Amino acid sequence: LRSSCRRWGGLVRPGGSLTLSCATSGFPSDSYGIGWFRQAPGKAREGVSCMSSSDGSTWYEDSLAGRFTTSTDKAKNTVYLQMSTLKPEDTAVYSCAARYGSAWCLLPAAQWDYADMDYWGKGTQVTVSS
Repeated sequence: LRSSCRRWGGLVRPGGSLTLSCATSGFPSDSYGIGWFRQAPGKAREGVSCMSSSDGSTWYEDSLAGRFTTSTDKAKNTVYLQMSTLKPEDTAVYSCAARYGSAWCLLPAAQWDYADMDYWGKGTQVTVSS
């Protein structure tokens, strides 16, 4: 998996928007759940969203639903995390990760374990600051 930021630098002002991308080409399965995770300085990594590759269903950490949206462009083998109305507390390293099967997406976001994933993308720094 390759995660990257579509906008230069990953630096955005409060209230702004940013989109991250995660390339999934070559993933050795047609059925997987792909998640976005983030880790803020001094805090534990937390789940942000999960998407099923089978039908595109999405799940979000409750507090982020409405501001964060996960989508996919299958032709480009890419999954996106669109973030809007960003706040300074959204500052974190964001990573995509995938796991065979998507049943884990049905668990509460607090139970999405980054260590249980099968594939991991490189983290991307997102900084929300004025």
